[in-house]
Amino acid sequence: MPAHTAYDAVIVGGGHNGLVAAAYLARAGRSVLVLERLGDTGGAAVSGRPFAGLDARLSRYSYLVSLLPPKIVSELGLRFTVRRRTVSSYTPSGNGGLLVGAGRTRDSFAALTGSGREYAAWEDFYGMTGRVARRVFPTLTEPLPTREELRARVDDDTAWRSLFEEPIGVAIEDRFHHDLVRGVVLTDALIGTFADAHDPSLVQNRCFLHHVIGGGTGDWDVPVGGMGALTDELARAAREAGAEIVTGHEAVRIETDGAHAEVTFRTAESEGTVTARQVLVNASPQTLAALLGDPPPAPAEGAQLKVNMVLSRLPRLRDRSVDARDAFAGTFHVAESYGQLATAYREAAEGRPPSAPPSEIYCHTLTDPSILGPELAERGCHTLTLFGLHTPARLFADDHDTVRTQLLAATLAELDDRLA
Repeated sequence: MPAHTAYDAVIVGGGHNGLVAAAYLARAGRSVLVLERLGDTGGAAVSGRPFAGLDARLSRYSYLVSLLPPKIVSELGLRFTVRRRTVSSYTPSGNGGLLVGAGRTRDSFAALTGSGREYAAWEDFYGMTGRVARRVFPTLTEPLPTREELRARVDDDTAWRSLFEEPIGVAIEDRFHHDLVRGVVLTDALIGTFADAHDPSLVQNRCFLHHVIGGGTGDWDVPVGGMGALTDELARAAREAGAEIVTGHEAVRIETDGAHAEVTFRTAESEGTVTARQVLVNASPQTLAALLGDPPPAPAEGAQLKVNMVLSRLPRLRDRSVDARDAFAGTFHVAESYGQLATAYREAAEGRPPSAPPSEIYCHTLTDPSILGPELAERGCHTLTLFGLHTPARLFADDHDTVRTQLLAATLAELDDRLA
């Protein structure tokens, strides 16, 4: 139970954003209480051991670090380590494929496309996103700029039009001609986002921007020890600053008169209340509406499934020119050409599981083997994480187990076609 009945600030939800807020408020001298429903903090950035008898600590949801500003790391005195991946992605094609990274990108483009045109377009496009990243990423720790202020900061009319005003599909189709190359670019706009390349809402553009601005470079780093190691460190920083964190405490109601708020919480044994001058909610808009007794907004549709695996060895590739350690060190694309992504979206939008489910596979242990216990490490085991795209929750509404089996079978069949 909380140590007090009144606080300057109560934070509902102990995810990474809630923990950062708790640490800053406590460092500013405020009394802070964090109410976390689950038994551990971390929210969607946690690690766990999902396989009984296997000492493998896997990142359950979020798995890479890109959007954590160094300013926060420095100011909160966070002690954790990240490692840079040497490979960005590998996308198989027939008996070959496209490897981005490991110093082989130019040659891989030439072997795939037979010319230097696509590689030149790639360099130009990601040179543009890099310039945008360097200008936009610092705004994450600044007051939110207006649209015109951000446009002036970007200071590039072509980049602004391509990334902020037009559907990302326009820029991709204008700049690239190879179907597989187009698909590799588009994937960063679709991870967890159920949308077409030309969706007029531009939700795919927002997803793409979040993928390419991280750190001011667009690089995605591997947290040593898994994501839980990072959020455990955030919890430590918050507690050491003076914040009180209680787990197993679910906030169920917030009532306010405009000056103060009363937060009702529930535990397995009892119910209680605390008052606060301010309440921060580190949860979904639907949860916030329920806490306030307001009508819930329409939920954003989830569109991704995730499967964690522990393997005795890495799969062998049909492409003999690429070592499996390179292919799986970055993002391994399956059925993600531009045409395949469009087909999968159309099928899912019509209520059918994609016939060739697009997916991505990543091996954490190639960059950070510390998440494996000594026995698994000595046996040469590896973790693989598969992300399935264009799998909206409504596909599972009628017969969850059957649809899940169909999707996984189709995904594995597509993957098997790329392996030796």
